[in-house]
Amino acid sequence: MGKAISAAQANREFSAVLRRVRRGQSFIVTSHGRPVAKIVPVSEGEAVGRSATAALFSRLEAGRAQSIGRWQRSELYEDES
Repeated sequence: MGKAISAAQANREFSAVLRRVRRGQSFIVTSHGRPVAKIVPVSEGEAVGRSATAALFSRLEAGRAQSIGRWQRSELYEDES
């Protein structure tokens, strides 16, 4: 578990936070008292990333491809009028 730090403090002291992360410390960034992000050393983050990538590919392989027919790019956006 990392040390809790507010988003405002992380922003003000970003360089110092990165130096501490480089030395192995982790941080939980909070916004209005609620955790919103983690700042962890790369070695920890890489393990999480590999795990997430493996889970994603596993889900993609298990799913079926669906044919939705032809579509136009404009259909991807909500009509704001």
